[in-house]
Amino acid sequence: MTVIKCISPIDGSVYAEREALTLDAAEAVVASAKAAQKAWAQRPLAERIALVQAGVAELGKMNDKIVPEIAHMMGRPVRYGGEFGGVEERASGMAAIAVEALKPIIVEDSDQFERRIEREPHGVILVVAPWNYPYLTAINTVSPALIAGNVVVLKHASQTLLAGERMVEAFTAAGVPANIFQNVFLDHATTSALIAGNNFDFVNFTGSVGGGQQMERAAAGTFTGVGTELGGKDPGYVMDDADLDAAVDTLIDAAMFNSGQCCCGIERIYVIDSLYDQFVEKAVAIVKTYQLGNPLDPETTLGPMANQRFADEVRSQTAEAIAMGATPHLKIEDFPMDDGKGTYLMPQILTDVTHDMRVMRDESFGPVVGIMKVSSDAEAIKLMNDSEFGLTCSLWTNDPNRAAAIGAELETGTVFMNRADYLDPGLCWTGCKNTGRGGALSVIGFQNLTQPKSYHLKKK
Repeated sequence: MTVIKCISPIDGSVYAEREALTLDAAEAVVASAKAAQKAWAQRPLAERIALVQAGVAELGKMNDKIVPEIAHMMGRPVRYGGEFGGVEERASGMAAIAVEALKPIIVEDSDQFERRIEREPHGVILVVAPWNYPYLTAINTVSPALIAGNVVVLKHASQTLLAGERMVEAFTAAGVPANIFQNVFLDHATTSALIAGNNFDFVNFTGSVGGGQQMERAAAGTFTGVGTELGGKDPGYVMDDADLDAAVDTLIDAAMFNSGQCCCGIERIYVIDSLYDQFVEKAVAIVKTYQLGNPLDPETTLGPMANQRFADEVRSQTAEAIAMGATPHLKIEDFPMDDGKGTYLMPQILTDVTHDMRVMRDESFGPVVGIMKVSSDAEAIKLMNDSEFGLTCSLWTNDPNRAAAIGAELETGTVFMNRADYLDPGLCWTGCKNTGRGGALSVIGFQNLTQPKSYHLKKK
């Protein structure tokens, strides 16, 4: 028997544990989902939309319970109120475009021929969700997959063990049939065996590059579609005509919020030389105001890292950078909760950094950011593209044409101008290079969760 445990970063205690399913039991879950899928897909689209929206509303009613659970499981401070606002925005956005996104493409409708392309659900979708935003990341696929007529099996990260249970509880309470949306507890070996056994029609994975590679290896030869959102090292670039105060506020928040544990968080910042000193001074002043502490305390603005090994990796990258000549701007004595070895990790701003340092190359996923001075757009573009990842970039200028021209040269999934760290449900959430393949949200998200079927009907 394998027991999956959630170790709370607050105090190292076991916050929750669940017994993992055996392969036979897991296959039975998938079989029940597969048996229920066609009846679900035959329901009117409007009915599926209504049920999904009702499920999201039920989830919102649980928010007072969910917010402290998130704090216990992965350390986000309760003062930020959880994720329901974003969950509702994304689910509602996908519901609003569903009819248009899923409607047939009419090629010809004449007295001789009817030619059209329909969108049909894949069937059984496996969603493997991460811990950093356990509800927001899951809803990106769960909502449009169900609306499109698929059934969903959800496997959540062990660090946020209860999130999948809560989601299914909410959707079931809203009237979604039990076999249509199911939560499972699986170890890695069983997950890989299920995929390799061709149990799913599509797999959506959000997590590490290594995890994505495991998903693709498991699916090899099965022709199962795999969509991945993996690592990131998202850059920000502040140009000479930027609103400096807005740029500092937004980029530093995007680097530090959720203790830096954001898929599209800002991990490296490039500032034009004329604004560099002011930017660094303002950034340091902001971070000095943070309160590192217990996430259950409403005064806490920065909680612990979700896991000891995540904190250790950030400490290692930071120490290596300083040893190589980087200048740290925050002192550990200003953050007494950081004992130098636990999950409570102080924020840090580094200057005098180079791309020879891991902190500017490897994903940090923690409250540290390096800031580099640049002298031109061309230099900034070269540095921003010098990464194995490509999820988002944040450009700061008052000139949309300049931002668009620079964005066209960047290897990234999303180009932001004068904002950062945000998912617009009307736009495709995607990446390139080692960030993965596929796309969620928007009309394209519906296309990835369905397959085309062509009809060529000769009338005469």
